[in-house]
Amino acid sequence: MSDNKNKNQINIELSEEIAEGTYANLAIITHSHSEFIVDFVKLMPGVQKAKVKSRVILTPEHAKRLYKALADNLKKYEAAYGPIKEAPGHDAMPPFTLGGPTAEA
Repeated sequence: MSDNKNKNQINIELSEEIAEGTYANLAIITHSHSEFIVDFVKLMPGVQKAKVKSRVILTPEHAKRLYKALADNLKKYEAAYGPIKEAPGHDAMPPFTLGGPTAEA
């Protein structure tokens, strides 16, 4: 039985550089029929230019798994710490477009 458990185990390496993380306060999501692209952006007040800090490309199946995992974790977070309050006007930012269908998060 433990042999079966070891076969399904994945060894994931996390380098020091990646473990530090990257701050982002905006996500721009675009998609095609075969992939979802999530650009994480650091937008600073008073600065007209924002930089994409990281880009993650997912298959539609993995995008849906991420969506479900985020929803589950938000539910657990709010159960432990209370509702997350959204700032007024958080959806007032105009949509970005990078040539494909766009959503914002």
